[in-house]
Amino acid sequence: MRKIGTALVAVLLTLAVAAPASASSGYDHARIYDVSLGDSLSVGVQPTGDPANDYRTNDGYSERLFELARASQPKLTLVKLGCPGESSRTMIEGGICTYAHGSQLDEAVAFLRGHRSKVAFVTISLGANDFPCNDIPCVPGGVASIQGHLPAVVAALRAAAGPDVPIVGMSIYDPLLAAWFLGPDGQAFARASVDQAMHPIDQMISGIYLSGGAQVADVEGAFHTTDFDTQVDVPGVGSIPLNVALICQWTWACAPAPLGPNNHANADGYRVIAGAFADQLGI
Repeated sequence: MRKIGTALVAVLLTLAVAAPASASSGYDHARIYDVSLGDSLSVGVQPTGDPANDYRTNDGYSERLFELARASQPKLTLVKLGCPGESSRTMIEGGICTYAHGSQLDEAVAFLRGHRSKVAFVTISLGANDFPCNDIPCVPGGVASIQGHLPAVVAALRAAAGPDVPIVGMSIYDPLLAAWFLGPDGQAFARASVDQAMHPIDQMISGIYLSGGAQVADVEGAFHTTDFDTQVDVPGVGSIPLNVALICQWTWACAPAPLGPNNHANADGYRVIAGAFADQLGI
C-alpha cells in the first residue's frame, strides 16, 4: 500500500472533523429502552409459568408491547423490573423482590437516571395488590393505600425520566366478574364488583396517573368491564354479558382446576393489554 502524504492526511482529518454526523451515527447506534414496572401482570405471570420463578412467563403484555414497538425501533431493549405481588406501598418500601438499589422504585429511578435520554417509554401496572381481599369490604383500605403511595411512585418516575419520556400506567380489569356463574347472588356480586369497586377504583388510578404527568392505558375499556348490557352467546353456556364473556376468554378467572380460577390474564388477555398500551404510545 502506498504511503499518503502528510499534507493529504491533514486535509482528510480536517474534513472528517468538520463533516456533520450522518443519520446512522451517534444516538441511532445507541440502545434505547422499554422499561416495564409493576406487579405480576408486568412480568407475565400465568398459572402455566414456572413455580420456581413465581410463575413468571415471557408471554405477558411487556413482551407483546415490546414486539409491537420494536418493529419501528429496532434498537429497543426490554427491561423488566416488575415483581409478582407488588403493591403501590411495597413498590416504594420493598420487601417482596430483591433489588440492588433497594425497592423496585429505587431500582427504576436508578435505571432511569443512569440511562436518561435513552429511554423510549415506561409502562407500569399497580393497584390490584393493594387490596387485602377480593371483596367489597376491602375496597376502602385498598383505595387509601393507592392514594397514599401511587402519586409518589409516579412523581419519582417522572422526575427520574425527565419531562419528555412517555410514562403509561394501566387501569385494571375485573376478575371478580367470574362470580356471574354462581347464580343470582354471584351475579349481584359481579355487578357490585364493577359498580362499587373496579370502575371507581380505575377512575381514581387514572386520575393519579394523569395528575402526575403520565398517560393511561384503558385496560378497563379494552375488557369492556362495565358492559353488562351487551349479550353474547357462548357455546355450552348460553347468553351472558360481554364483560363476563371476555373475562373468561382473556384471563384464567373462569378456568377449572388445576390452572384456575386464577386472576391473571392469559396469553390472549396480555395481548389485549399490550394493545391498550400501544394505543396510548401511538405504536
